[in-house]
Amino acid sequence: MRAERGTETEAEAAGSGGGTSRARPAGPAVTALLTSAMAFSMMQLFLLGALGPRLVDEWGISRTALGLTTTAGFGAAALLSPVAGRLVDRVGPRRCLVALLLLAAVSLALIGAAPGAAVLLVAVTLGGLPQALANPATNKVILAAVPPERRGAVTGLKQSGVQIGAFAAGLPLSLLAAGVGWRGAVWTAAGTAAVAAAWAARMLPHDAAAETPGARRTPAAQGATRRLAVFSLLLGCGIASVNTYLALFGSQRLGLGPTTAAALVAVLGVAGMAGRVGWSRVAGRPGRAEAMPALLAAGAVGAALLLAAAVPVPWLVWVGALAIGSFAVAANAVSMVLVMRRAAPGRAGQDSALVSAGFFAGFAVGPPLFGALVSATGYGPGWLLVAAEFAAAGTVAVPLMSGRRGVTR
Repeated sequence: MRAERGTETEAEAAGSGGGTSRARPAGPAVTALLTSAMAFSMMQLFLLGALGPRLVDEWGISRTALGLTTTAGFGAAALLSPVAGRLVDRVGPRRCLVALLLLAAVSLALIGAAPGAAVLLVAVTLGGLPQALANPATNKVILAAVPPERRGAVTGLKQSGVQIGAFAAGLPLSLLAAGVGWRGAVWTAAGTAAVAAAWAARMLPHDAAAETPGARRTPAAQGATRRLAVFSLLLGCGIASVNTYLALFGSQRLGLGPTTAAALVAVLGVAGMAGRVGWSRVAGRPGRAEAMPALLAAGAVGAALLLAAAVPVPWLVWVGALAIGSFAVAANAVSMVLVMRRAAPGRAGQDSALVSAGFFAGFAVGPPLFGALVSATGYGPGWLLVAAEFAAAGTVAVPLMSGRRGVTR
């Protein structure tokens, strides 16, 4: 089933930074496809977080080594993001989305076949490329196919795909791993990603010719994009630490079983999904988006403090996971809404990639720092570090509250 043709012209689509051959309304099927692409782009890292206790037991790797897998994946994504953004602007989002899903399938299959930590690192590093392609490609589809008044809502839905991936890793795939082994669960995810690639090739319209960048961006617009990149870096440091170590925290410090500990990741995923959809819808309203990154970062600080408080009061870990998803995870989706509102014609992929690169760099840096601190001092100081990272992100975002859009459409 293909998306129905909309009423916008090709020129209007190109002027919005889109990359499909014709502007088409993003119906439920296209939105579902974009959501799936976001889920699979990071599935391998969520699986490593949720299956962390099993990997530690089977291979005897340390917490720091587990964190290095996240560093490898997100380090590769951060380095490749600028290239990926230009690639999406040049060849179009359809080709890039199909490639994203195929690469995710290969990465997951390699993880399932990995005999040890070395091959695991190679597989996760390969998974950095689909991560780098995800936001530029999906954002350009939205700009081409979604009217401005609906972009916030659709962006929230597609960004929630990342948290759907977290939920899938934390609950159904973890339950499957308990029955057929963790390798069987990962191979199941790989096969599903390959099916999604075929769906994308059939669903999306063919890409148009390469776009010519539009008018030069104002210094204010350039500065806001860079500020969002720094905000995303700090935000990513904290979120990645939670994603990677939350299940291990529940298992090693709070005495939860492997499946129950993995359910913490599922709670984080469900809350993040709801937060991204809800807050992005609010951000799509005029005059709202600029204030939200700082406010959501403030909520994330409180959420991290709840995780620290769970060390003496274990049941607070569930409240903390819920709050991290509702505030910290949702803030990244709001950043994407802001990027699309400010992106100059023909530069949506590159601007999305710059902000994504900051987020991925945070994901690469955060877990090793957290793991090293926890090994030296315990989980309490580790969660306080996460709270400090969120507080710094909020401080960086405060000037955006009085900013105006650099590019109007």
